[in-house]
Amino acid sequence: MVDIREINEKIQQESAFIELLNLELGKVIVGQKYMLDRLLIGLLSNGHLLLEGVPGLAKTLAIKSLSSAIQAKFSRLQFTPDLLPADLVGTMIYSQKQEQFTVRKGPLFANFILADEINRAPAKVQSALLEAMQERQVTIGEETFKLEEPFLVLATQNPIEQEGTYPLPEAQLDRFMMKVVIGYPTKEEERLIVRQNLAQEFPKIKEVIHKDTIVKARAAVRDVYMDEKIEKYILDIVFATRFPKENNLRKLENLISYGGSPRASINLALAAKAYAFIKRRGYVIPEDVRAISHDVLRHRIGLTYEAEAENISTDDVINEVLNIVEVP
Repeated sequence: MVDIREINEKIQQESAFIELLNLELGKVIVGQKYMLDRLLIGLLSNGHLLLEGVPGLAKTLAIKSLSSAIQAKFSRLQFTPDLLPADLVGTMIYSQKQEQFTVRKGPLFANFILADEINRAPAKVQSALLEAMQERQVTIGEETFKLEEPFLVLATQNPIEQEGTYPLPEAQLDRFMMKVVIGYPTKEEERLIVRQNLAQEFPKIKEVIHKDTIVKARAAVRDVYMDEKIEKYILDIVFATRFPKENNLRKLENLISYGGSPRASINLALAAKAYAFIKRRGYVIPEDVRAISHDVLRHRIGLTYEAEAENISTDDVINEVLNIVEVP
């Protein structure tokens, strides 16, 4: 028998740092609670995030502040069409003094990577980054180097300018745990942002937790209790995107070209556990699954030309699935 009370007490102790982290990040990030929560879910689930939003929505500031709060190494990569894989991973440099080749590591050797405008880089560069994301290692010459934990990639896409871009293939998109769409702040939030930027001194982020706390918390996230009914609910959602006709979703049959992969099920379960953890709860409830379903599934569902002609988005499809699938 699983003792829920015991797990709950343990998770409440282990997740105490979340409040501390949110307070520290709140000094410089106004609003964007949704984005910060998703960043923490990715960090605690050992997953990576793809962020879509117009410029100036504090994407760089958020991940830079998070790395400062846990004293981690941060690298920002501005992806451009002339970028080479060696610009990311590093290369072999010949030393005349030593008369041999030595390894010069690239900016990918950090804990937090901001890959700005990932769709501006050619396929070779994208695959070099995605290999590091998946394998957690980099090969330079004949040497293989393990990347230091925690390792989080936050890639951004600009939804406005699509000229001169290389869209990520579906198989590569699937490697991102979540695709998070962020919008503009409210008028009140923007007033605070303007005041903060006009002030004499911009707030500085202090280190409030250590990197080891995150690594330890990742193990605790997996201890969050998930009932068989919740597991079934997750599988029902994913299977409804694959076989809509068999799940009373006949009207979606001609709108979906392909549904969520097994990674969708894995990441839905992991993200739901991480969401429960940041809410300081030791068990997963259906609302946790519903809260992160759009982020985990929106880049894993393919739409037909018919859906695009009718101006139907993947979010519309997910809403329909969540409305039909029975909640336990």
